[in-house]
Amino acid sequence: MATRLLMVKADGSVLVHSDAGGYKPLMWMTPPCTVKQEPQQWTVVNKGEEKLVITIDEVLSDVSHDLGVDPGLQKDGVEAHLQVLLAENCGVLGEGLTLIRREYPTDIGPVDLLCKDAAGQSVAVEIKRRGEIDGVEQLTRYLERLDRDPLLRPVRGVFAAQEIKPQAKVLAAARGIECVVVDYDVLRGIDNKDDRLF
Repeated sequence: MATRLLMVKADGSVLVHSDAGGYKPLMWMTPPCTVKQEPQQWTVVNKGEEKLVITIDEVLSDVSHDLGVDPGLQKDGVEAHLQVLLAENCGVLGEGLTLIRREYPTDIGPVDLLCKDAAGQSVAVEIKRRGEIDGVEQLTRYLERLDRDPLLRPVRGVFAAQEIKPQAKVLAAARGIECVVVDYDVLRGIDNKDDRLF
């Protein structure tokens, strides 16, 4: 027995949460489900006839909320926002960088930004919120395609993200790709240094 949060959603799903382990539930049943509530026991049955039996020793709180119609989420700081901000402020990616085009097409998909540096060399920029190995691999493929164009060759790469994993930095360095960590708030002109606790 332990203290748990039991959640029954309007869509028929049932979730059992603890205070540890992050956002994932310990156990869940996806809809459609039927919930039979008896004293000290809930029995949840899904469409595959699987059962989840929850024994209840004590109820600490029992509340119900109608969440209404879901309008969807509007996420702040997604890759699209970063791309717009970095296109407007290419200089944070490297001294003398100027934008040629956003979403520059290749035959395997568009690279986020194509820029030129102060020496006139083409620079392909791939932008992620969280930089991982797959993002470096993606930029590597774009660079290989862009280097086939004699008007662009040679093309160097910049991998930009709010956070870049150590493994991604190692792989990028091995491939001659520069990593740049960007601060979303600074790009938006927000400086929270005064609000930080020391």
